[in-house]
Amino acid sequence: MYAIVDIAGEQFKVQKDDQIIAPKLAGEAGAKIELDKVMMLAGEGPVRVGTPYIEGARVQATIVEHSKGKKVPVFKKIKTEGYTLFKGHRQHQTKLVIDQIIA
Repeated sequence: MYAIVDIAGEQFKVQKDDQIIAPKLAGEAGAKIELDKVMMLAGEGPVRVGTPYIEGARVQATIVEHSKGKKVPVFKKIKTEGYTLFKGHRQHQTKLVIDQIIA
């Protein structure tokens, strides 16, 4: 069984025991959370698609850790003035383990 879940505006296909990296969520490492924005369920019986979400369906997950993503370079240059600026940005993210899918 798998589900399509909306987490902070991004969609993820999840199954039991999957590890996913999502945008930063509130909670400490080891905390259990419920994701109730389930958009689609498939695997057992017919496929269920929500409009936009399926009522009563939810996904239980555990927060493994909070970290930062890869550095995205930000480079600005104004050629006529000899101006250059180089910065980097690292997005905060949360690693989740999917415990179960409740239909």
